[in-house]
Amino acid sequence: MENIRMERDSLGEVEIKSEAYYGANSQRALENFHITGQSMDPFLVRAIVEVKKACAIENNKVGILSARKKDAIVEACDRILAGEFMDNFVVDPIQGGAGTSFNMNVNEVIANIANEILGGGLGTYEYIHPNDHVNKGQSTNDVIPSAGKIALIRYIGVLKIEVDKLITSFEKKAKEFDSYIKMGRTQLQDAVPIKLGQEFKAYATVISRDYKRLGSAVDQLSYLNLGGTAIGTGLNADDDFIEKVVPTLSKICELDLKQAEDLVDATQNLDSFLYTSSVLKTMACNLSKISNDLRLLSSGPTTGISDYNLPAKQAGSSIMPGKVNPVIPEVVNQVAFLVIGNDMTVTMAVEGGQLELNAFEPIIFYSLFESIKSLTSAISTLYRNCVDGITSDKEKLEKRVENSIAIITPFAPHIGYDKASKVAKESLRTGVSVREILLRDNIMTKEEIDNILDYESMTHPGILDEAHINKD
Repeated sequence: MENIRMERDSLGEVEIKSEAYYGANSQRALENFHITGQSMDPFLVRAIVEVKKACAIENNKVGILSARKKDAIVEACDRILAGEFMDNFVVDPIQGGAGTSFNMNVNEVIANIANEILGGGLGTYEYIHPNDHVNKGQSTNDVIPSAGKIALIRYIGVLKIEVDKLITSFEKKAKEFDSYIKMGRTQLQDAVPIKLGQEFKAYATVISRDYKRLGSAVDQLSYLNLGGTAIGTGLNADDDFIEKVVPTLSKICELDLKQAEDLVDATQNLDSFLYTSSVLKTMACNLSKISNDLRLLSSGPTTGISDYNLPAKQAGSSIMPGKVNPVIPEVVNQVAFLVIGNDMTVTMAVEGGQLELNAFEPIIFYSLFESIKSLTSAISTLYRNCVDGITSDKEKLEKRVENSIAIITPFAPHIGYDKASKVAKESLRTGVSVREILLRDNIMTKEEIDNILDYESMTHPGILDEAHINKD
């Protein structure tokens, strides 16, 4: 049998591995919450340890925590932040109790490290107590949401880097394909000419809006309820501590954090997390729509649309030799489905709060972290392994435009809708081009046709100016 030590909490004695830096509360959570089998998110661990460090500093400043105890707690926090003891954060990310198990896991680990620093033994808490010292002036109900917001802000920062690179990739393709004229399509049918570059520019534009929305999410997440303790009233926290703890935390985290104006509201209501989730869902939908386009427009290579070619990344079939699939857009689609599903989870969790507290922050954080991390990876592979390597055949695209019946559209203002419709139907039925029919039937001269079929001009507003309109 492995060595164990005995600890006691309000429910009785608990057996704990003798070398563990966690304590009774963590051990009970280990036994109660076999849910995901995963470890706590490292960004969340970092954030909550920073919260504990800030609280120790401010409790000392207001005179309710000795310098000796403060220094030991701060040193313990700094060691964790440097990467030590990470295997002692053992509770499952999804847990009951509004995150109390995780908060106590952190309190116990910090307390045991600090006790060792001061010459004590594991599990004795003779110098530093998890609740009385590490958790002083705090509650799970203000610590956990504050730490979660800090972690989300940092994850969004990483995501924004990749989003910016994707925008740049789309913009480069927009410039590269600026002179490539192709048929635009509506409802999967030929519409009117458009530049291939315009399509990629549109992708850059929509993702740029997503980038801005991420900034708005960060703004909302920057308001913390730290200092509100259990229900936002600040019970058991010193007045000066309540006023100063968030500014101190802001300096430690190097983030622009602010205390919420209404701590009761900020403890009860988690709409900033739902807003963040909705921003992620919106981005996921936009990325999935773009991925649908990439798959459709590269379909083929001989019997599909094949407006352009995606870079081949791996064999596409175990039975069909030479087949290559659009695997990168496909994985982005799947990540989008995941994010959309997680948004529903967050929606229900935010709605499910009651009275002075929402107990469901663990599943909110789990879902949001998964969404952000998956989106970050999906976006990275999208621009690296797909968008950057897209190629197209300019002549093939322009030939398709010339042979499409859809080019009758700019002639309608000149010859009338009904006559234009007859020309289009004949072209579709016989295979004779619109240009040939217009010339054959003396509907328009070659010069008039060439003037109207200025494809470059057709892709910009103003084609129906005075010079082009047939006054007759």
